[in-house]
Amino acid sequence: MNYSSRLLCALYIATSAGLAWTTVLAFRYGPVWTACLFAAASLVPVIAVVRETVIGEQRRWLLELIARAGRAGDAAEAIVRAELDSACCERWWTSLGSEHDVTCRHGMPRSSSAA
Repeated sequence: MNYSSRLLCALYIATSAGLAWTTVLAFRYGPVWTACLFAAASLVPVIAVVRETVIGEQRRWLLELIARAGRAGDAAEAIVRAELDSACCERWWTSLGSEHDVTCRHGMPRSSSAA
């Protein structure tokens, strides 16, 4: 994670802690529905921290891929190559994953029974 991501995560955690404290106060002194509302709201910044962490990991993975490839063009080519290698067969690729070639090992055999 870079500096701005860490700062955002710290702000998210502080916001979540403030909302959790407001939840406790609302539970003790206010109506229960406000406590439930603040409890739900205190979970949103936690989700944001997880999102920032995932984005940081993806960014780190991409930088490692670029460093491994040597150039940005090679990294893009490596990503495209990996996607093409994961494709089943040519018909699957061109039919957007709805059909397989007859010789494809992932193809489902067609039944002669009426469905």
